[in-house]
Amino acid sequence: MAAPIVIPDTGSIRKAVLLINTIDTGRFSRLLSRILQKLHLKTESTFTEEEEEKLKTAFSVEKQDLHLILETITFILEQAVYHNLKPTILKQQLENSGMDPDKAEVFATVWAAAGPETVEKFRQRIFSPQKLETVGWQLNLQMAQSTQAKQKSPQAVLELGVNNEDSKIDSKPVHTIPSSENVSSHKHHHA
Repeated sequence: MAAPIVIPDTGSIRKAVLLINTIDTGRFSRLLSRILQKLHLKTESTFTEEEEEKLKTAFSVEKQDLHLILETITFILEQAVYHNLKPTILKQQLENSGMDPDKAEVFATVWAAAGPETVEKFRQRIFSPQKLETVGWQLNLQMAQSTQAKQKSPQAVLELGVNNEDSKIDSKPVHTIPSSENVSSHKHHHA
């Protein structure tokens, strides 16, 4: 079965490839490794604004061109993950798109080293984007305010500690379940 063509021949990709060809190979290798490390963290930017300023200076490019380079590299790596491409096929396709052989070689080397781990991180993210880490609960017996109603109204408070793999922030939404009410009677309004 022929390998899928993962790098479309578009004007923006052609321009990005020309820009990539001008980058120092050593710097390009470090850039690729950094993007690949953060590839599975969808909600995080790979670089801070300060880092982007340094990259602009290091690569002698305008901000718009830098973004084109970063987006194109990210796109190519995401395609490599999606198709689980062999490094040799990735290298060949990059060269076919006009990338210098030394840059294509760097791409293939970085992908060979970190690709399998990246593919695995994506698999884990797809199947379990959130990990349930803690469950806490308590039962509150609330005394009714009214003097006529002497009944006690129990409420269960359920706390779920969820760790979202993308953001690495531990969020604990607290759900209060009034046990005396019929839960299905609540109408859900969609904004």
